[in-house]
Amino acid sequence: MVALAWLAVALVLLLQHWPQTAETLHDTDDAMRLVQMRAWLNGPGLFGGWFDLHEPRLQPPLGYDSHWSRLVDAGLAGLFMLFGLFNDATAAERLMRAWWPLIWLLPTIAGMAAIAWRVAGREAAMVALLLAMVGVPAYQQFVPGRIDHHNVQIALTLIVVAATVWSDRKSWTPRLAGALSGLALAIGFECVPYLAACGVALALRYVVDRDAAPALRSYGLWFAGAAAVAFVVSVGPEHWLRNQCDAIAINNVAAAICAGLMLAVAGWLAHGQALNRALAVTGAGTLAVAVLLLFEKRCVGGPFAMVDAAIWPIWHDHVRELQPLIRVFQINPLTAAGIAAFPAAALVAALVLAGDAKHRHDFGFLAAALAFVIAAVTTVAAIRGYSYAIWLGMPLVAAAALRLFAALKLQSLPARFAAGLLLTPMALSSGAIGIAHAAGLDDRDNFARPASRQCFRTESYAALAALPKGLVVGDISYGPFVLALTPHSAMAAPYHRLSAGLIQAHRALAAPPDQARQVLDRLKDAGTPTYLVVCGPRPPDGLGAEAQSRSLWARLRQGAVPDWLEPMSGGPDFAVFRVRP
Repeated sequence: MVALAWLAVALVLLLQHWPQTAETLHDTDDAMRLVQMRAWLNGPGLFGGWFDLHEPRLQPPLGYDSHWSRLVDAGLAGLFMLFGLFNDATAAERLMRAWWPLIWLLPTIAGMAAIAWRVAGREAAMVALLLAMVGVPAYQQFVPGRIDHHNVQIALTLIVVAATVWSDRKSWTPRLAGALSGLALAIGFECVPYLAACGVALALRYVVDRDAAPALRSYGLWFAGAAAVAFVVSVGPEHWLRNQCDAIAINNVAAAICAGLMLAVAGWLAHGQALNRALAVTGAGTLAVAVLLLFEKRCVGGPFAMVDAAIWPIWHDHVRELQPLIRVFQINPLTAAGIAAFPAAALVAALVLAGDAKHRHDFGFLAAALAFVIAAVTTVAAIRGYSYAIWLGMPLVAAAALRLFAALKLQSLPARFAAGLLLTPMALSSGAIGIAHAAGLDDRDNFARPASRQCFRTESYAALAALPKGLVVGDISYGPFVLALTPHSAMAAPYHRLSAGLIQAHRALAAPPDQARQVLDRLKDAGTPTYLVVCGPRPPDGLGAEAQSRSLWARLRQGAVPDWLEPMSGGPDFAVFRVRP
């Protein structure tokens, strides 16, 4: 049934989004991931270039050192080579981009259904599959073209949570939870809160029940071992002593290994007194935090603690996925209602289930509820947690649905199917948006920004690609597309480690024409042309009305081209200018 549900969803998504895979690279991260994979395949060799994540065409002459996992590149490259056996390179790349997210949708659905089964039985798992099949808002990171690491992280998170909730019934699941938690550290840190919740759940179960010692011991050993392996395969020897807050590095992996080993020791000792067990697991957490701070105390401020503060007002503060839910409500209330609807329903479902003493004393339910609550809180703080909240909320809604069926005395399959459809993410989100609209609320701007779509269409970059190779300066969102679709270099891209390029690219568009010319002159390499790209109605971030009106961007939008810029190609939707020597 899991396979059938996945196949139905995958085919619908493929039919719906296949044409778009030829029209655009979908997203800045997807374009940049494609650039990184190509650079690796075209480099000195698969193994010789494994640790070389330097991109010289971004922010030249400094270049850019990516913190993204090479493991994802390896998976993409393998799928690309497989399709390449039967297609040319262009078709194989397109097929790879289409099927990669759909492949990761399968373990995501499986993990979600396994959680529902553990919480409320097989029937709840069937309802959960119905929710997944009509879970359109949950597909955001799984549509064809999404080759970034987000879908991989979501899939690993769901499997880890599923393994955790089953750890009191299946002896092998703690090993799986530990191993995949360690592996996930190499993929990215967005899933760390949910992985940590699973570790905390296993530790608390051990505090309450001494018989859980073998599970905690297995989890700790496999987590420590997997974290060590993830570090060795992800970080080159020349960077082993470098600390990072936003990616796997010696400081955070040392903390993870210490935590895993200390939990394993606690499980091995199997203290008789609950207080001693509590002290043991608390010591493991304390040691992990101490090691993390000993290596790099700035990381207490989170993954962006080492980011240049200068890029916050001109870019970071305006990133859509990092906005708190309340701010989205203020500007886009309909969008916010759609985001909040299903997590809110899942929260109600968790509270209803918690009203039953059986669930309150059931480790599986408590672990699943803890992971969801962490995802819900994360969504309130930054809306990119929404994908996790919706997938982790489905098992709870499915379990509560069985109670609703019983209360309404719905015995027949058609009646239960109809009632279940009303609880799906698509139905709840659509209903919330409709209610908000009927109440007089409306979005102040379109969250999808349709006026800017032309700026990311593949065909828009064709004329730019035909120009002599040079450096392209424009909105930072265009950088990955410039690298993927043209032979040019790009001054900036939307990544927090690119502070120098971000600042210079922003100044070039945000400053008045005379000052912008000085910025661009400083960027020019001898004999290398510099191009300025302007597209769409979106102005540079962080500018007041007066500063925006005086900016080079505003002048170009009005058609007032300074004499030091030479129009090269494009039109009002995608204009390319060359900086005159």
